[in-house]
Amino acid sequence: MGVIEWNLDPEIIKLFGVFPLKYYGLLFVLGIIIAYTVAKHIYTTEGVSVEKLEKLSSYLLIGIVAGMRLGHCLFYDFDYYSQHILEIFLPFQITNGEWHFTGFTGLASHGGSLGAIFAILLYCKKYKTPIFWILDRIAIVTPIVGAFIRFGNFMNSEIYGKPTDGNYGIVFLLDDTIPRHPTQLYEAFSYLLIFALLWYIYKKTTLIEKQGFIFGTLLSVLFIARLVIEFFKENQVTFEDSMTLNMGQLLSIPFIIAGILLILSSKKKTNIIISS
Repeated sequence: MGVIEWNLDPEIIKLFGVFPLKYYGLLFVLGIIIAYTVAKHIYTTEGVSVEKLEKLSSYLLIGIVAGMRLGHCLFYDFDYYSQHILEIFLPFQITNGEWHFTGFTGLASHGGSLGAIFAILLYCKKYKTPIFWILDRIAIVTPIVGAFIRFGNFMNSEIYGKPTDGNYGIVFLLDDTIPRHPTQLYEAFSYLLIFALLWYIYKKTTLIEKQGFIFGTLLSVLFIARLVIEFFKENQVTFEDSMTLNMGQLLSIPFIIAGILLILSSKKKTNIIISS
């Protein structure tokens, strides 16, 4: 083991001399494309029209992005955004009347999870689709998107870990010269392992026949991983310094409880097949 220095410029190129193209955005989109491809395989294998997935994807994209943005603004930086409401919805920072394009620099995964669930609820209500049929299948591909988001965080040298206090770790030179835990990578590879677990459950067992089991497994396992990894992560905002558990951990607990309850209650239910 040793120390690796990381000094990548997060910006690949500035389009038209104004709009920055960043690794984070590219990896986010790549994660969505891969997740969609796997979901498409699930739909076609089960004889369900891909057109249904296309409609659902539109709901999810809006729900996830809106949820991630609102989650950050409400949970992590409410004091600032309560005074700069326009900046919640626009990719600009407004200073002394001048607008500076920054992109949406604050996104929270817990908010994205809530946004995705809300989007699925709206979709199921409109198209009269059994909600757990959707949740159990979308749960399988969700960790893929989460993994690529964390790869993007690594490319941005952000949301990194605490000092390792040893001669190993990643030095994020854009910020300091201290070897740190690469918690973005810890999370990313944890999420890929969770995807592998859910894929195995879907393909090799009959548990997909129990409504809510796979979705409950996703919630409990993913957010347990998140809660544990947060112990190695630097706090994202200063108010967390006085907290025993940081905001990310506190927000993870309700998801873990909900996941366990879904797993337990799923034993009493059978799956409903939707028509093509």
